[in-house]
Amino acid sequence: MKRFLPILMTVLIGLSATACAQQEVEEEPQFLDVQLKANPEKAQLNEEVTFEAKVTYGTEEVEDADEVKFEIWRSQAEEHEKIEVEHDESGIYRLKKAFSEEGTYYIIAHVTARSMHNMPKIEFVVGSPSEPEGNGESTEMKDMNEDDTDAQEESGL
Repeated sequence: MKRFLPILMTVLIGLSATACAQQEVEEEPQFLDVQLKANPEKAQLNEEVTFEAKVTYGTEEVEDADEVKFEIWRSQAEEHEKIEVEHDESGIYRLKKAFSEEGTYYIIAHVTARSMHNMPKIEFVVGSPSEPEGNGESTEMKDMNEDDTDAQEESGL
């Protein structure tokens, strides 16, 4: 019986350590959240607009994102401007920009951090609004869909 007691103690300690390790691993997964806003949402020509992306991972403010880029374009435009943005304060990545052409504009924040990627998109207006984009597809998505349609027509589908 005295020999059995040390073996039993070793088994119990091993099981206890395994249970503790499993509790540490079973943490709730966190998500990369990006809150994008433009201030003001409706600006005048050559008025500076401030774009802010508030980046959090769970409750943590992300101040060291791998990459933050703002993609900006006027509705119906082929060319999109991409601007890399640095951390400003408290998980906020900020860009100030003025526009010399009236119209409806879009901005997408491309944020990569904690091995995740998030791409929120918002609309804002400079001066008078222009024709908005169709069903929310980006120009790149429209091009890809048109290529698929062309390929189906050529193959007789």
